[in-house]
Amino acid sequence: MARIKIDLDRRFGQVDRRIFGQFIEHLGRCIYGGIFDEGSALADVRGFRNDVLHAAKALKPPVLRWPGGNFVSGYHWTDGIGPRDERPRKIELAWGSEESNRFGTDEFIEYCRALETEPYICVNMGSGTFDEAQAWVEYCNGTSNTYWASRRRANGHPDPYNVKLWGLGNEMYGAWQIGALEAHDYVKKARQFAAVMQHTDPSIELVSCGQWGFGEWDRIVLEGLAPMVRYHSVHLYTGAGDFYRNVFMPHQADRALRICEATIERVRYEQRIKHPIGIAFDEWNVWYRTRDAAGRAGGLEEQYDLADALAVATFMNVFVRHCRSVEIANFAQMVNVIAPILTRPDGMLLQTIYHPLRLYADHLQAVALDAFVESPTMDLPSEGVEDRDRSWNIADLGPFAQLDVAATCDAAGAELCLTVVNRSRDQAISATIDVAGRAPQGWTAHVVDGPEPSSRNSFDQPNVVGVGERPLPAGDVAFAPHSLTVLRGRL
Repeated sequence: MARIKIDLDRRFGQVDRRIFGQFIEHLGRCIYGGIFDEGSALADVRGFRNDVLHAAKALKPPVLRWPGGNFVSGYHWTDGIGPRDERPRKIELAWGSEESNRFGTDEFIEYCRALETEPYICVNMGSGTFDEAQAWVEYCNGTSNTYWASRRRANGHPDPYNVKLWGLGNEMYGAWQIGALEAHDYVKKARQFAAVMQHTDPSIELVSCGQWGFGEWDRIVLEGLAPMVRYHSVHLYTGAGDFYRNVFMPHQADRALRICEATIERVRYEQRIKHPIGIAFDEWNVWYRTRDAAGRAGGLEEQYDLADALAVATFMNVFVRHCRSVEIANFAQMVNVIAPILTRPDGMLLQTIYHPLRLYADHLQAVALDAFVESPTMDLPSEGVEDRDRSWNIADLGPFAQLDVAATCDAAGAELCLTVVNRSRDQAISATIDVAGRAPQGWTAHVVDGPEPSSRNSFDQPNVVGVGERPLPAGDVAFAPHSLTVLRGRL
């Protein structure tokens, strides 16, 4: 018998709803044929797919990152404004495709408004210049009669867009990135970008380009940019064909965050920086089957199974437990490309990973609680696991609890939410839930499960993995094998 104990007085932070953020990039069919599909019977007059917009709204993303991703390091934003038919069609160097530029800054802002989300723009620090980045801020936020603010008005948008979040480049450490830089060179360049962008609009918040959160790159970048940035980004993709490696690998995010938090604290202390520096975990996902398929049509359209959904839920639990540092997270990506939503001309499909993303957005509460968990554990063999960027060993993070739990409540302590991932492949695990000093009136259980950990949804069988809902009495709860259970209760 496992045990979950909750003390409502052990509150350790506020959950920022921006951890439910999403990310779209000009890659594969994410933009064209995904959120934006001109001429489709399923699109509105703006070219936005209505079915996709409806499904994306249900994920309640508070922030949407764009335009990349690797794409941004070769993207010149001025190609994507003005009359669509007059925009240049260009070779796209990051992913080996062509870019029509029919979806640009104005379309992105309009989509954010339709989605009711905050825009987050990442600037080109590869082939771009700081003059170009400055002009982009002016185009979006300018209120005077300067050139780029006037261009926005001339393009039919009289009011400023007031884009607050701006990323200083994407993965500039990587050999795959156009204009890749050494860490010290990135800092020098980023300081130039930051200065002119902040002079243009002092209210913007900048995000420094981090790596995995625990390397030399992150240390050097934070030491050099801490006075100028409000957030530091972390990117992490996990995944493995073995079930247990797949569902436990998101704990690498836990290690990355612990180290990054300590680095930020040390830098702020040494430099006497008064403003907070949060973490923007602005690319994360399970991605391992199609890593080598970039550049091929449909090559990155990962087919997700139930095990992947459990890994996604574990990531979310990690973000909740690190709520004092993780202020923003952006799931990569929203449609078609390693995505919860897949489209075809006549409809769309919700993949297995869609369900935990929606349930967390629907039910997670505002205050994170320090849950005490006793659960069966297991170890992993010590050999390394291949990640997209490097090999790392997660076995030293074990032993791993088979029940992974995050707990949240509302500010009044009247509503409680437990998100419980049973990472046992074959065994149901019963747990006693003890809420110190309080008694739940009962639970509503929302359960994501399926016949096998390898179960997938398809256009022919769209509901193999779905969400079941049922009331449960207060007391012991049995968590099905390979499942996510979101428990919601009044106290």
